[in-house]
Amino acid sequence: MVVIDRLLGAHFFTTYTGGNAVMYQHIFWTFGHPEVYILALPGFAIISEVIPVFSRKPIFGYSFVAASTVAIALLSFGVWAHHMFATGLGTAFNAFFAATSMLIAVPTGVKVFNWSATMWGGKVYLKTPMLFALAFLIDFTIGGLTGVGFAIVPADWRLTDTYFVVAHIHYVLIGGVIHAGIAGIYYWFPKMTGKMLNEKIGKWHFWLFFIGFNATFFVFHFMGMLGMPRRVFTYPNLPYLGTLNLISTVSAAVFGFSFLLFVYNIFYSLKKGEKAGDNPWKAWTLEWYTSSPPPLKSFDTVPEVRSARPLWDMEHPEDPDWKRGRKQKEK
Repeated sequence: MVVIDRLLGAHFFTTYTGGNAVMYQHIFWTFGHPEVYILALPGFAIISEVIPVFSRKPIFGYSFVAASTVAIALLSFGVWAHHMFATGLGTAFNAFFAATSMLIAVPTGVKVFNWSATMWGGKVYLKTPMLFALAFLIDFTIGGLTGVGFAIVPADWRLTDTYFVVAHIHYVLIGGVIHAGIAGIYYWFPKMTGKMLNEKIGKWHFWLFFIGFNATFFVFHFMGMLGMPRRVFTYPNLPYLGTLNLISTVSAAVFGFSFLLFVYNIFYSLKKGEKAGDNPWKAWTLEWYTSSPPPLKSFDTVPEVRSARPLWDMEHPEDPDWKRGRKQKEK
């Protein structure tokens, strides 16, 4: 529709000829906001895999974690207009989308509580994948809480189009998607390549990443509250803005260097990394049953799967749940 407006002289969005610019916002955000949640869903799956393995416990409330994923996917299509509270849509419209924007925090919060409860009472191993999973929990929760803040209409009027929004989206996308993605790479790299990523370099990568990211973007919250607008290349000479931007710039250099360290770790480990073995993390799912890297044909015979932890079941046949399932099969 934009292309037709620009090239063919139509008037979908050109207000001076009777078009509707607000309609453009509706169409854009009905795609743009669900997209954020859909991007996050693979990250949720990775975290649901990593945290139980490094806590040596099954995930707490598996059915609630699964149901909350479906709820997030469905509710994500009904929250887009909290990006448009400042356009004057009306009290009823604002109230509806404020309520749905708060409601979607419930299934997301369920996930965070379930992941936290999985660690509670477990034997937590702080290997690099787990460190990134823990950072995900911290930073994604911060991003989620600031998102709920935007569901409060008067707060949104004050903070919309400021650097507070930039802080929020980076805590959701980097704090959520990227943290989880890197945790997944550290977790599955041994299976994909047969080599372990260097743990010492990995922890340097983690701490530089975690400190650099938070120091870069956390100050954006304060910039936004001080009134610094986004989408401009400069900012007003207000108190503290220069100092906060300097902190962010220096921290961004640290953050960027952490990625160079990550790339170095990958190439170093591919050449000189320790051999991984079939199951270096003592994980439970079937990919760890094959050799590392996996052969073209994974299994000669399909292993028996009785739960979400098939390798655990095979290694612990004395487990009560396993015995119960075997007896039911015999009957």
